[in-house]
Amino acid sequence: MATVTFTKGDQVMVCSKEEGFPGSYHEGTVLKQLGPNSYVVQYKNLVEEDDDSWPLVEVVPDEDSRTTPPRIHFGGGFGLYNKVDVFANDGRWVGRITERKGSAYYVYFASTGEEIAYHSSLLRIRLDWVNGNWVSSKKRTPAFHT
Repeated sequence: MATVTFTKGDQVMVCSKEEGFPGSYHEGTVLKQLGPNSYVVQYKNLVEEDDDSWPLVEVVPDEDSRTTPPRIHFGGGFGLYNKVDVFANDGRWVGRITERKGSAYYVYFASTGEEIAYHSSLLRIRLDWVNGNWVSSKKRTPAFHT
């Protein structure tokens, strides 16, 4: 499996394994490398538990770190069952589109069994991290029609 080495200032996505957050991804900046297998990362949206005026800084293992995915622009909206990343609760969560009502897309999260409505601005097509590269998770299905 290909690995990516990060340096100070690199923007990364970190996979959380914390209780209540498993499978979520959080944006951060590498502050320094701690040997070949870990980094010190300062999060963009997570804050210290005891002082929410300070961004959370923690040591992150290499296997939980990825580059930030590229932005993908597409027209026509999201299709039924598209795999998406939703920005909610200070991170990105993986789900599938199950329905559209007006400008709201309903997303099902297999990890929690929940289905929640989101505005399209909080969604992006899911890319998977494979051998050190971001790749499309699957072909898109046709977009909903209004």
